[in-house]
Amino acid sequence: MEFFKIRKDIPFMRHALTFNLISIAMFLLAVGALAFKGLNLGVEFTGGTVMEVGYSESANLSKIRKSLESGGMSEAVVQSFGDSRTVLIRLPTKPELTGAKLSDQVFLMLKEDDPKLELRRVDYVGSQVGEELVEKGALALLVVSLGIVIYLAFRFEWKFGLAAILANLHDVVIILGFFALFQWEFSLPVLAAVLAILGYSVNESVVVFDRIRENFRKMRKASVREVINNAITRIMGRTIITHGSTQLMVLSILIFGGETLHYFALALTIGILFGIYSSIFVASPLVLWLGISREDLIKPEVKKEEAVV
Repeated sequence: MEFFKIRKDIPFMRHALTFNLISIAMFLLAVGALAFKGLNLGVEFTGGTVMEVGYSESANLSKIRKSLESGGMSEAVVQSFGDSRTVLIRLPTKPELTGAKLSDQVFLMLKEDDPKLELRRVDYVGSQVGEELVEKGALALLVVSLGIVIYLAFRFEWKFGLAAILANLHDVVIILGFFALFQWEFSLPVLAAVLAILGYSVNESVVVFDRIRENFRKMRKASVREVINNAITRIMGRTIITHGSTQLMVLSILIFGGETLHYFALALTIGILFGIYSSIFVASPLVLWLGISREDLIKPEVKKEEAVV
């Protein structure tokens, strides 16, 4: 039984140029946001202080945040850690205070609300460590991207590999652009979400490319546009079910996961939505513009001449 079965091919490629122009505009806006506003990097990347404190009763995170804001620590990130009585506080570096003085100041501030407050540990992340994480994170993105291109070039043809990596680059830059534009905190979990989206997006592109290759074998008299339209239409049911169920899971994390997983789930949500868009309206039109043809995927059979004795 097939859900969401579409009997007539949808002419996606008729509007390929329009959607490509929209994609270019969104890409340039995202690049502009990154260039002029930049990412709001978390403590892991910029360096800072991480405190773990224990309360005698369940901690009220909203009250802790308000206390820190009133004390001039509005940039502090407060989240539960392990259980409801343990709280993790991430503090960005302050030039006028050392890490030890900053942690002591925050601890005394919070102890006014709960005299039984316990300081369990304090970790200091130096700026050098943060820079190293930025470099390694960028290297991870580069290695994953190169791996995708090599895989698709071997599995299909170099035009598919180039189209897929440009579509993935589009998705990654759009996600980063959102985080730069709204100044959401970019932390290690968000970087993990971006890497996950790279794999998720290329998986969708591979499914589309598989159908295109299969259609070139079956639809001998069809044009390239008709082949691509039919390939995308055939996977629409699978796309709706797969992405819909995945997004439901991510939404549950976004709503019930708390502040710890909020931006992780938000990055995944943006990535999933734009992953669907890019596989249909970025990767597929790019394959068309790069001049893919039946001969690129189906090599003509060479007839062997019989030897004359």
